[in-house]
Amino acid sequence: MKGAHHFMNNTFFASVSRMKYINRWALMRNTREENLSEHSLETAVIAHALCVIGNRRFGRHLDEKEAALVGIYHDASEIITGDMPTPVKYCSDEIRDAYKAVESHAQDELLSRLPEDLRPSYEEIFRGSKSEEDIYLRRLVKAADKLSALIKCIEEEKSGNEEFKTAMESTKRAVDRMREELPEVDVFCREFLPPYGHTLDELS
Repeated sequence: MKGAHHFMNNTFFASVSRMKYINRWALMRNTREENLSEHSLETAVIAHALCVIGNRRFGRHLDEKEAALVGIYHDASEIITGDMPTPVKYCSDEIRDAYKAVESHAQDELLSRLPEDLRPSYEEIFRGSKSEEDIYLRRLVKAADKLSALIKCIEEEKSGNEEFKTAMESTKRAVDRMREELPEVDVFCREFLPPYGHTLDELS
């Protein structure tokens, strides 16, 4: 029984599977609810794409698969904290810093749910290294996160939902700033963003 109890502590993957229960945009009326699992997959897909663009078009040496993994887990701490709406999270420096501390604590809590021998691999995904490539890769994951939010706004607007108008404007401004600093984001916006929100017939 002692051994069984030991394995009961390995709740990391069962916890991660609960991402599907965390709805985003909770303060707003949604035409269609978006959960954290869906957002994380989309972020992973876009983060991978941004790294592919960086490597093929701009001669970078980014780990494309690592970017996808970081994208999958980028909001995993919300399994513990829940999703804090962006306007609340960034309404003051104090709240932003406090939230960062809570997020870091939640990551520690999640990692503690893994057996010690497996933990280092996941710490690397959560924390990253301080290498130049990794820092840039994580900036691209942040951009992918923001692009996923913009895509949600586009889809809601196309469905005739006025509720996302302000979110669309502020998210677009954030993406435009990223386009100036990260050429990969500019390429994605020019070449791949326009078809989002189109119907199935329009896409085929």
